Order: sequence, then C-alpha cells, then structure tokens
Amino acid sequence: MSLFAGQGRAQLRARYRDAWRRWREGQALSPLEAQIAGVLAEHPEYQATVLAEEAVEREYAPESGSANPFLHLGLHLALREQIATDRPAGIAQIHRRLSASLGSAHVAEHRMIEPLAETLWEAQRAGLPADEQAYLRRLQRL
Repeated sequence: MSLFAGQGRAQLRARYRDAWRRWREGQALSPLEAQIAGVLAEHPEYQATVLAEEAVEREYAPESGSANPFLHLGLHLALREQIATDRPAGIAQIHRRLSASLGSAHVAEHRMIEPLAETLWEAQRAGLPADEQAYLRRLQRL
C-alpha cells in the first residue's frame, strides 16, 4: 500500500509544503518527510512554489508551459523507492551505471524520469498496470 494512498491532490501537496517548512525550521522529520525534504533541497527552483499556499490548488496543465513541481518531485521519490528496492529488477544497476557516467545520482534520476513518466502515462491511458519490461527497455537505452 502506498504511503500516499487515499489522499487527494491538495493533501499530497500540503505534505510537501509541511515537510519543507519543518526541515527549514529544523524540526524533527518522519522518514517520509526527510525524503521529501531531501528531494526539495536538490531543487531550489521549486522551494518557494511548494511553500506558496496557492500552489496546493493550482492546475499545472501541460499546455500552460509551466512544469508541475509536485509531479517532478514525486517522480524523484518514486525512482528512489524503485532504486532502493531494485524493483523492477535491474533498475538499481541502471542507476549506478548512469550515475557513474554522468557524475551524479541526481542527474541520473533526471534522465530516468522521462522513461518513468512515459511508462506511467501509457499505463494510465490504457487502464492497465505499468509494463515493467517496456520501462526497463527504455531505461537501458539511456
């Protein structure tokens, strides 16, 4: 079961905001809050947006031309979970290879986000589970 299961968009976004506020104030963080704050620390371009109250309800339509910071940060969190558990099998090795060749685990994640987003979009569109093998093939081509 997902740590975010049963939460609406506003609740999820508020968790990002609250974790970042707590981190900035030096408060103790839950493991999930620490993960969220860690990803946000690597994305200074999103920090003010996440703190803005209006961001909780804002629409980030693709045609608007502005990136959805919550989606981007969430994809980082998903990748980190996949890498930590090596699921799908082989993703941790792909991440290690990319990190070594690019000189940064974070830069490697950025490269891996597009195949993850594409795989999730296809699954959602088809109403099916994500195709792990297609996902791994996309990652292997990086």
